[in-house]
Amino acid sequence: MRPRKKAPEGLAADTQTDMLHIVPTPIGNLEDITLRALRILREADVVLCEDTRTSGLLLKHFDIKASLCAHHKFNEHQTCEAFAARMAAGETMALISDAGTPAISDPGFMLVRACAERGVEVQCLPGPTAFVPALVDSALPCERFAFEGFLPQKKGRRTHLDGLREEARTMVFYESPYRVVRTLGDFIEVFGPTRRAAASREISKLHEETVRGTLAELKAHFEAHAPKGEFVLVVEGLSRAAKINENEKTGNKN
Repeated sequence: MRPRKKAPEGLAADTQTDMLHIVPTPIGNLEDITLRALRILREADVVLCEDTRTSGLLLKHFDIKASLCAHHKFNEHQTCEAFAARMAAGETMALISDAGTPAISDPGFMLVRACAERGVEVQCLPGPTAFVPALVDSALPCERFAFEGFLPQKKGRRTHLDGLREEARTMVFYESPYRVVRTLGDFIEVFGPTRRAAASREISKLHEETVRGTLAELKAHFEAHAPKGEFVLVVEGLSRAAKINENEKTGNKN
């Protein structure tokens, strides 16, 4: 185990052993990584990652020589207890995902829980995540919002959306380019064609784009322009006036 350097005066004391660091990595532009993230990746005994090939390229770019171990959605049930035990025994680990902040629609929750149960300190660094810039850039209210992540692809999908029919907060969804048009169509069925929305893609990358309009306008746009890149869909919540109007139509007095 490598010796730890004392944290510089005024900075977080995050160089102790037996700790899990949650380290966000760039979702596009590599300049988005923080100096603190780079230091912790250099000092960690082990870096846990979704794909050692993808993360290997990132670490190579920043000349970081680290011991990589795979920790992803297909093996986390089998690996998190063992990794937590190693940290409880004195190892320091950093958890990264292919892009963004771990545990936000990526593996991480189970490992954090296992560490918490063993008394291993967990520290999450601030950093890149796709939904925050998309939400701010949507021009929709963002003081209160509901992060929904990826919708179920099949079972429970419509039930989940029906449960959001009267959600008053701005809603945020992740979606792949292959399902964007279908998902916008589902939104139209549940929320109506005139509900305002925004679709952001390729955030922090060369071809970053945000399209704003009604759900019907967004669906027409991406039917005419083939969707490319990972998407964040931001949908306006149900306004009070719209809720009253809906209740009047259905006879609901709530």
